[in-house]
Amino acid sequence: MGIRLPGSLPAKKFIGQTLMAARKAASAPLDVPKGFFTVYVGETQKRFVVPISYLSHPPFQGLLSRSEEEYGFDYPTGGLTIPCEEETFISITSCLSWS
Repeated sequence: MGIRLPGSLPAKKFIGQTLMAARKAASAPLDVPKGFFTVYVGETQKRFVVPISYLSHPPFQGLLSRSEEEYGFDYPTGGLTIPCEEETFISITSCLSWS
């Protein structure tokens, strides 16, 4: 029995599809270290580089669920896009960096 995110996909499949979409969108730009990936956040699509370990945290998974609801797996910027305010994203990721 696996964890299920809101919606219909099991967490493992959802994370796998998200990683595949992120890899497809950009073939590891030089400024993204191994073990990290980029996301675009907010109305201005500000770019953030975050650790892959965030994918296992429920608060970040909630952001991914919102992204899936809004965009599916076809992101307008060509990269993983999170539909939330930059301040919200920073607040969530700041908490994750301390856990």
